[in-house]
Amino acid sequence: MRDISLPYALLVVAAMACIVLGDTGGKTMTSQGISPYFAAWGRFALAAVALAPFAALTRADLPALRDWRVLLRTGLIVAGICAILTALKTEPIANVFGAFFVGPVVAYFGSALLLRERVTLIRATLLLIGFAGVLLVVKPGFGMSLGMAMALLAGTFYGSYLVATRLIAGVYRPRLLLFSQLALGALVLTPLAVVTWPATLPAGFAWAFPLSAFGSALGNYLLLIASRSLPANVVAPLVYSQILWAMLLGLAVFGDWPDALALIGLVVILASGLAGLRLAGMGR
Repeated sequence: MRDISLPYALLVVAAMACIVLGDTGGKTMTSQGISPYFAAWGRFALAAVALAPFAALTRADLPALRDWRVLLRTGLIVAGICAILTALKTEPIANVFGAFFVGPVVAYFGSALLLRERVTLIRATLLLIGFAGVLLVVKPGFGMSLGMAMALLAGTFYGSYLVATRLIAGVYRPRLLLFSQLALGALVLTPLAVVTWPATLPAGFAWAFPLSAFGSALGNYLLLIASRSLPANVVAPLVYSQILWAMLLGLAVFGDWPDALALIGLVVILASGLAGLRLAGMGR
């Protein structure tokens, strides 16, 4: 690739695999009756505790926790995770990630509007084609479920989060940004976790709970590192690799496979994402 670094591109792909692993753990819990809010709180709290000794926080870092950009970014990821865990409770993981891919469209046009990053007609067209694939997955007007609506909402939040990450990635250290979103997210979700605290823990909780937390945390940390060198409109098409991970893990762990229309939509989304990555590598 001429205009983007291959190692950083591979880092984004690895980050997407980790995030899907985290959501596999989340789906395991929510599909067995655990509240999405409790699962989201556990994801933030457990990862924050694990990262705290390595965050290397100093008194000079404290003002970052009051920075409106840090708070906005945290709010976006908290809302996105709550929404996607709600969607995963009832929907196949591949379909959820198909709907979730409204996110790259939001990230691309959001970065153009707010960060003044370059927009080209061909790349915008490819993203809109990908969005058409999203519509095939969610089937609006054909009995779209609440779960699919929540997945669309999660993608909107996540696309906005990508823009916010790019906005602030060069201002603070990656570990500080990750710890801030984990600690603040856990704090915000604590009241909801208390209200929805499970009376009994289902089978698989012992592995699903830490996988949900650490998979998501590692994925977002790798994404932060890559975002320091890659613009949001390049990261966006790389995020499409989540579809492949979601299809493979959905089949392997849950025995889920998309129906014919959803599968066509997923192929359209993936093809548009790969074409967008190719254009990014050509500097277009």
